[in-house]
Amino acid sequence: MTFVRSFTVLLILAFTVSACGGAVKPAASAPAAASAAVTSSGIGPLEKIPQLRLDYAYYSPPSLVLKKMGWVERAFPGTSVKWVLSAGSAPALNYLQANAVDFGSTAGSAALLSRANGNPIKCVYIYERPEWTALVVAKSSTAKSITDLRGKKISTLKGTDPYFFMLRTLHQAGMSQSDIRFVDQPYAEGQIALERGQVDAWVGLDPMMAASELHAGSKLIYRNKDFNTYGFLNAREDFLAKYPNVTKKVIELYERARKWVIAHPDETAQILADDAQVPLDVAKRELTDRMDFQISTVPGETEAAVLRAVIPIIQDEHLAKQGVDLQKTIDDLIDPEYAKAVVK
Repeated sequence: MTFVRSFTVLLILAFTVSACGGAVKPAASAPAAASAAVTSSGIGPLEKIPQLRLDYAYYSPPSLVLKKMGWVERAFPGTSVKWVLSAGSAPALNYLQANAVDFGSTAGSAALLSRANGNPIKCVYIYERPEWTALVVAKSSTAKSITDLRGKKISTLKGTDPYFFMLRTLHQAGMSQSDIRFVDQPYAEGQIALERGQVDAWVGLDPMMAASELHAGSKLIYRNKDFNTYGFLNAREDFLAKYPNVTKKVIELYERARKWVIAHPDETAQILADDAQVPLDVAKRELTDRMDFQISTVPGETEAAVLRAVIPIIQDEHLAKQGVDLQKTIDDLIDPEYAKAVVK
């Protein structure tokens, strides 16, 4: 009788599998289970998403940790996870606008300008408070301040935090972009141009800036942490509307990575060095001297106040579309609700 019952069960199982059109695959039910169940953090059912596309950036160590550890892949079984390198805020924002990534890492000022010019993004998480840019001159330069660079070539990438750093530094000295010879080029090209004497100054970005400082003798002649805006994790409005719980889960993972960075500075430095292919001392300089991860990661008034300081620069340099209400743009850009749900 035991044999008959067992054989009957096997027949029923075989028939069920045949009717489903294939062999038994234990992992096949994972995506459905993941989308149907409430997560352990109480986020709620995760929406089914066939592919999740995230950027990673050398100026965002939490993104490098997430990529290295595979936590996103494990949190979304059955979903294809794609990582895209962002070499700066401008590429990240272009990826978002072109629907090439779902989450993009940028500086706050760059996100504001992009939103003002029609990119329908929102900031849902703050991954760091950086000092990732400064005014840099070559080892042999005699320039001591921005005023010494009047009429000279200054390189940086337009529309990014270093670009706004340059403009704010100029305005602080009673100058404008018209008082210098602006060279718009990617950071890596700017570093090479500075070290070869092709430009007189460079407003760089770490880790390239730290590498030039430590290994080429380049000098940071003006630093101002308050001219650096926060690290914004952004997503498109249509993605947020369709995948609110996926968004919360990604933020939860970012928060886990940020805390890991704080607890494991040496390991994080090694991950950064390996990924960016820079010496370990460069990675440590970026992490220990230029980045603060012990911050409130829910976007809000702190970040809004920093962005309001950028409004006069955008207006004076005519960077945004005519008639855009930049205060409303800030309000529309910063969305704390997703992070509030998971950041404790």
